[in-house]
Amino acid sequence: MSKEIQTELPVTEQENPRTRGLSGLPTAEVLRLMNEEDAGVAAAVGRVLPEVEKVVEGVVERLGAGGRLFYVGTGTSGRLGVLDASECPPTFGVPPELVQGIIAGGYDALYRATEASEDDREAGARDAEARGVTGRDALVGIAASGRTPYTVGAVEYARGLGAFTGAITCVPGSLITRAAEVSVVPVVGPEVLAGSTRLKAGTAQKLVLNMISTAAMVRLGYVTGNRMTNMRPSNVKLRARSERILAAEAGVDEEAARETLNRAGGDLRVALVMTKTGLGVEESRAALEAGGWVVARAVEALLRSR
Repeated sequence: MSKEIQTELPVTEQENPRTRGLSGLPTAEVLRLMNEEDAGVAAAVGRVLPEVEKVVEGVVERLGAGGRLFYVGTGTSGRLGVLDASECPPTFGVPPELVQGIIAGGYDALYRATEASEDDREAGARDAEARGVTGRDALVGIAASGRTPYTVGAVEYARGLGAFTGAITCVPGSLITRAAEVSVVPVVGPEVLAGSTRLKAGTAQKLVLNMISTAAMVRLGYVTGNRMTNMRPSNVKLRARSERILAAEAGVDEEAARETLNRAGGDLRVALVMTKTGLGVEESRAALEAGGWVVARAVEALLRSR
């Protein structure tokens, strides 16, 4: 495919007329302008919720059938994708392979700028291939400008395999919107600092990523009500939260919840199945393994078998 020729600057590169005098302003005025610009980001995301829904549905379909979700990006966009992926296992109790982040330049790019790597279109496809992306998976490309060769290359590669592909960008009609099956395009306008898409564009991308992963996990059964019933209590704070969740879900006091959680080896999922079915640790764990570690599914299967 030939390279896209830009006839005008994308909105993410344009200068913001409201902030042209930024360098000469006092701190309070700089902060006020930034806050006012940020105030429109949520509204921009709100206008593209139908497209976010389509991405969530595509992701749920693939994950529900045994596939995985990959986020791909460069720079700030890539870091946001890796961040969202890395938060899924502790929040929803899913294996780290289920949601993965691919960033140009590798994980070193998480703390050190490697922007030159974003210009290699073939590298995006190679990295997706190396990670084992298949037609059963979902891949979401994240690119504020919508024209990053690395990310576009990864999206094109995945779509060519038959994977579900989505894109998150802030530029309508950009190259990545033509490469992906579904595109989410919150238009946030020029940045406070011209071209610094870690600001409004990055905030919009983070909001959309929050929605995709959270809504998908809700749909897949890893949440009960608004409680993180599949979370991993890996520290003191999360252990206390697990006890509160178990107490609320089981209708017992926190002391009883603590005792049950101890018997379950600290695994909230196992403790929940135990309290809801009256069965022991091994039966509860076996039902969870058979049901993909979805608490409601395990409980239903156990009660039905009895």
